[in-house]
Amino acid sequence: MKYNDLTVEKNTRPARKGRGISAGQGKTAGRGTKGQKARTGHRKMPAGFMGGQRAIMQAVPKLKGFKSHHAKAEVVYTDRLNELSGKVDNYTLAEAELITSPFVKVKVITRGELTSKIDLETQFASKTAVDAITKAGGSFKQVAILQRPGK
Repeated sequence: MKYNDLTVEKNTRPARKGRGISAGQGKTAGRGTKGQKARTGHRKMPAGFMGGQRAIMQAVPKLKGFKSHHAKAEVVYTDRLNELSGKVDNYTLAEAELITSPFVKVKVITRGELTSKIDLETQFASKTAVDAITKAGGSFKQVAILQRPGK
């Protein structure tokens, strides 16, 4: 026989509460005197029950509105693209400080005139922005969001 093969059992019985005054836990059996919690079945109250008044879940105000955890695309306007030329992607836009990081979603939106010929490769572009790019002699290609290295 090994020590870890031993079966350990309690050698004390549960206390028999409420079996007379001399029994140690007699009369009120540790429930105090009177009140809802002294009665039989008081453990079956629903969670948040507050003695018949409004439950705690109803009393606490709820948050208004809706919080979206969906990351929003960063916006780049077409008139800011005049500074760039050739192939323009997330890395180029991040170097020109038009977006915060090359690993974010980018949407190009029309504003002002686009004069430089660019080959744009971003995640999104409005229809009018694509028209402005092709009118200036460039092209638009939709690409997936760039993943960070090591992910």
